[in-house]
Amino acid sequence: MQMGHIIVLGYGDVGKRIAEVLDENDIPFVIVDSKEDLFTRPDFEYIVGNGTEEEVLKNAGIENASTVIICLNQDTDVIFATLISRGLNPESTIFSRANSVESIDKIYKAGADYVASLSIVAGQMLAKITSVCYGTGGYCPIEDIMLYEGTEIERHVVGQNMGGKTISELDLYNTIGCRVIGYMQGDTKKIEELDDLVLEQGDVISVVGTREDIARFKAKYKDVKDK
Repeated sequence: MQMGHIIVLGYGDVGKRIAEVLDENDIPFVIVDSKEDLFTRPDFEYIVGNGTEEEVLKNAGIENASTVIICLNQDTDVIFATLISRGLNPESTIFSRANSVESIDKIYKAGADYVASLSIVAGQMLAKITSVCYGTGGYCPIEDIMLYEGTEIERHVVGQNMGGKTISELDLYNTIGCRVIGYMQGDTKKIEELDDLVLEQGDVISVVGTREDIARFKAKYKDVKDK
C-alpha cells in the first residue's frame, strides 16, 4: 500500500462510483468488500474481507491511510467500521455513509469527520429540481435540471455518428469531460455496466458534466444530422 492512500469500505453502487473517480484521477486506493464475486475484472488493489474487522483494516493499510470512505449497507457496520478505523488511525479523515437519518449522530460519535445521509442528499436534490421547475407550467426538460452548481444532465438521442460504437469507445470523459450515467432502449433501462454497451440509432443516453462540458458535447453530437 502507498503511504497516504485511500481506503474504500464497500463495493456496492456507491463504492463502484468512488473507485471510478479515484482511478480516473490516479489517486491510490484499495477497496475492501466481503463479496469476492463483485471483483469480476479488477484493475485496482482490493481485499476480500469484512471492513468491520481490525485485521482486515490493517491489511488494507489503515495505519498509513490518509482517508477512509465507509459506504457499507448496514448502519451498525458503518458505526463499527468508523469506530475501529478511528482507533487504528486517529489522524485519518473519515467519510461515512448513513443509510438512516437516525444513525447520523451515532456515526459522528464513532469518529467520522463527515457523514452523508442518502435520504437527506436525495431530498435536497429533489427540492432543488422542484424549485427549478416550479412555474414552468409542468414543462421541465431534464437537460435544464442542475443537480448541483455547475453540473447538468443532457438527455441525448443517439444518431448516426454514435451508432455502432460502445460507450467506452466514445471515451466522452477523456475527450469532452462528460460521463454517461444512464441508457435506455425501449423498455430496457440501465445505469450500471454501461461501458461495453453497443449504441444504436434511436437509443437514449443520459450524459452528465459541467455546463461547459455539456456545451462541447452538444457541439460535437447534438446537431449532427443523419445522412
